[in-house]
Amino acid sequence: MGKAASRSSALQARAIATLWRALAGRRLATLWRLARLVGPLVHRFSRREREVTATNLAEVYPDQGADERRRLARQSLTHSAATMLEIGFAWQGAPERVEASILAVHGRELLDEARAEGRGVIVLAPHFGNWEVLNFWLSSHFPFTAMYEPPKIAELDAVTRAGRERMGASLVPTNPRGVAALLKALKRGEAIGILPDQEPDWGSGVFAPFFGRLAYTATLLPKLVARTQARVVTGVARRLPGRGFEIHFLPADERVYATDEAESATGVNACVEAAIALDPAQYQWEYKRYRKVIQEQEGDPHHREFRIY
Repeated sequence: MGKAASRSSALQARAIATLWRALAGRRLATLWRLARLVGPLVHRFSRREREVTATNLAEVYPDQGADERRRLARQSLTHSAATMLEIGFAWQGAPERVEASILAVHGRELLDEARAEGRGVIVLAPHFGNWEVLNFWLSSHFPFTAMYEPPKIAELDAVTRAGRERMGASLVPTNPRGVAALLKALKRGEAIGILPDQEPDWGSGVFAPFFGRLAYTATLLPKLVARTQARVVTGVARRLPGRGFEIHFLPADERVYATDEAESATGVNACVEAAIALDPAQYQWEYKRYRKVIQEQEGDPHHREFRIY
C-alpha cells in the first residue's frame, strides 16, 4: 500500500472511530431515527446494496408481490443502517446501559441446561438484528469464544477488538489455531460463536439448500460437534426499534448433529431460516449468499450463466 493510500485508510478509520464514539452515548430512539433517514438513502443511491438485496428477496420469497419485496428491501437496509449506527453503543456504551437495553432473553435455559450437563454450547449467530449486542450479552454471562477476522481497514482492528472483547470474550483467528481454541473451549464446557451464513472458501464447505436454492455452506460445525458432543443453538438479538433488543435462543434443527456434512449443513441453513422468520426485515439481505454455484465446483465451463449476481 502506497503512502497516499495508507494515509487515506488511516483518515477513514479515524473518522469511523470518531463517529462510533460520538454515537455511543446516544439513545437508541435517536439512533433508530437516524437509521430511518440513512436506510432509504442507501436504498436509493447504493446500487450494489439495492440490487443484491432485491435479488436475494426475489429468490427466497418468489410468491411475494414486487411492491411487498421493495418495501421489505427498504426495511432491511434501514435495519442494516441501524446495526452500523449502534456499533458505538454496543462496543463503547456504558455496560449498564447496554445490559438495560436487553429487555428480554428467550431460551436461556438451552444454554444453562447444556452447561449443567458439562457440555459446551455452539451458538449459531446469523447476520440478523444486532449481533454485536448478542456478543455483549453472551460474553457478559458465559465464558465465550468466537472467531475473528480483522476488518478490511486495518487501522480499525484495535477498536474492533476492544469493543468485542470488553466483556470478556476471547477472539481467535479464522485458521487451524483458531479452530483448536474453539475445541478447547467446548471441551471446557464453555460457549463459542459461529457465523453460519458466511460463504466459506472453496474446500471448506458443501452445497446445501437455503430457502430452496443451493448455497455453499461451511462444514466446521459437524467437525466440532463430533469431537465435543456440544449442544447447538441459534442465537440472535432482535431489535425493538428505538426501545432495545430481545435475545432469542432457538433449538437447533436436529440435522446439525448429523455426521454427514451435507445433511449437517442443511440443518445449519434451516437454523438460519428459523431465525429470519422472527422478522425477515432484520436479516442482512445485502450479502451475496449465493455467490458460488455448484456448476463452478463441477467444472462446468458455462457456470457463470447459473449465477444470480
